[in-house]
Amino acid sequence: MTLMAPELRTHESARAQAVTVPDAARRMEELGRIIMAYSEVTERLQQSHHQLTRTVESLRQELGEKNKLLERRNRLAALGEMAAGLAHEIRNPLGGIQLYASMLAKDVADRKDTLQVVRKISAGVRRLEELVSQVLHFTREIVVNPQPTDLAEVIAQAVELASKAMSDRHVRCEVAGPQTLGVTIDPLLMGHAVLNLLLNAAEAIEADGTVFVEFRAPQRQGKQFELVVRDTGPGIAPEALDRIFNPFFTTKDTGTGLGLAIVHRIVEAHDGTISAGNQEEGGARFEVCA
Repeated sequence: MTLMAPELRTHESARAQAVTVPDAARRMEELGRIIMAYSEVTERLQQSHHQLTRTVESLRQELGEKNKLLERRNRLAALGEMAAGLAHEIRNPLGGIQLYASMLAKDVADRKDTLQVVRKISAGVRRLEELVSQVLHFTREIVVNPQPTDLAEVIAQAVELASKAMSDRHVRCEVAGPQTLGVTIDPLLMGHAVLNLLLNAAEAIEADGTVFVEFRAPQRQGKQFELVVRDTGPGIAPEALDRIFNPFFTTKDTGTGLGLAIVHRIVEAHDGTISAGNQEEGGARFEVCA
């Protein structure tokens, strides 16, 4: 059995410690790098999770809005088909009534009071015929003829056409937007839609109110412009918001209830969207994005 001298054992132990200490330090350093890399991966995964959560929530909200729009579109299509059928059924007997009224007017031409009653009948028939014509016009497919157009000019023309109705009700109109805004739309159809929105706003104001028209370049990708028409009137009743674009729905004593329904169809024909709501400070607000 070989014995090792004390000096030799001490030397070997020191050498072993000299080898072990660097190994331990290196392993600690590697472990530290692994922990840091793991932390970075964990942080990136957490950030990705938050981002995906926000994206999913945004998509869920967008899907909900699209479902509402689809439901409203289907509802309007069904109402339009029903209205077209009724209009055709009503038009034929109206023609007969008008014919008999005209024949009766000749027979009672010498009786003033009776003739006046017959003329009232004829006037009522003409109003019904006008309503039927509007219904049939509403149910026809809207064909858009897009062309390069200055939206500012379209809005200016609509404001001018609405100026008489606004003046009669002592309503002012303020327009805010760029001097020119080039878009590709059907100027006649979109001008008709803007005019209807202006007249609707003016009629909602009792007197001495203001209609504000604001337009700008779009903030949404794939759109051409954003338009807002708001007023200082009483606003839209909560129970009417979901039906505001339905044909024949109106809260007024006069009118057919087709104005906003036609606006809705024109905007949709331009692959746009329109929404209605109330402002915090009061008054109705219509937003068009197309």
